[in-house]
Amino acid sequence: MGKDYYDILGIKKGASEDDIKKAYRKQALRYHPDKNKSPGAEDKFKEIAEAYDVLSDPKKKDIYDRFGEEGLKGGGGPTGNSGPGTYSYTFQGDPHAIFAEFFGGCNPFEQFFGARNGGMTEDMDTDDPFSRFGMGRGGMGGFSRSFNPNMGGPGMSGMAGHTSVVKKQQDPAVVRDLKVSLEEVLTGCTKKMKISRKRLNPDGRSTRSEEKILEVQIRKGWKEGTKITFAKEGDETSRNIPADIVFVLKDKPHPVFKREGSDIVYTAKVPLRDALCGCTVHAPTLDGRTVTVSSTDIVHPGMKRRVSGEGLPYPKRPDRRGDLIVDFEVKFPERLSQSARDTIAQVLPRS
Repeated sequence: MGKDYYDILGIKKGASEDDIKKAYRKQALRYHPDKNKSPGAEDKFKEIAEAYDVLSDPKKKDIYDRFGEEGLKGGGGPTGNSGPGTYSYTFQGDPHAIFAEFFGGCNPFEQFFGARNGGMTEDMDTDDPFSRFGMGRGGMGGFSRSFNPNMGGPGMSGMAGHTSVVKKQQDPAVVRDLKVSLEEVLTGCTKKMKISRKRLNPDGRSTRSEEKILEVQIRKGWKEGTKITFAKEGDETSRNIPADIVFVLKDKPHPVFKREGSDIVYTAKVPLRDALCGCTVHAPTLDGRTVTVSSTDIVHPGMKRRVSGEGLPYPKRPDRRGDLIVDFEVKFPERLSQSARDTIAQVLPRS
């Protein structure tokens, strides 16, 4: 039995042209050797390219649908106008070249995978970093097929007749920290960032300086390190593709709280007497209220109490929140009178 190209791409026979493109994009990214280091990934990557080369070409696809791999490659099927006849297909293409052509770049995997356009990386599908392009430039990553009569229609095998075009390279991303307060992470906010950049004039050679306001939408609960990318907003010249501008969220130091993921920590300092005899702490919250935390037990140094739902929103479930952690810190007196020492010695056990 010959290869099942539909199964290789994870689609059913009769899939539309767009379904074939989407399937190739997903599988090629998943098995690209630069990302997938498992044994056999290189062979799988080549097999995916061959499947796409056949199914994306109407003539090859028609022959394959009727006569299978054997008929496509000249090993079976009738002769004449209704069959493959003397048609013989052999995949001789470079799977890496097909990948690059599909996404419209010399090495798009390397170029884009580290600095993705269009949004925060935390929410993006890591199996498909190119999903922001839809189906790529012009639906096919910006590449055009040339008709090769010897190969039975439009195709990429061997890249025959393809004219190399020197493409501009994109400048490295410009990365800037964006500090936000815990209160801003609690409610979400919009930050307006003014940038200065060079833009290419209509003559295609000279440049002008201009300022632009970038609005950064901070969503509830976003974690420190979340990246927000503005595609191609950097300097533009006749020789480059503008760099992406990337803002990386950083927490501002808070005078009261520390952050631990979606939890916030409040340090409550209690005197030794209260720690031994029972205490009540009125802990502040991020939205200006206070919550009461009481303990009738002895408070040991480092003891913690949780107040559910008083932390920060969960990034992917902003309707739910983490906890407020009350971290007890016992304050020991700097000195004691002799009478206090004697009383404590009488009251407290030795062990």
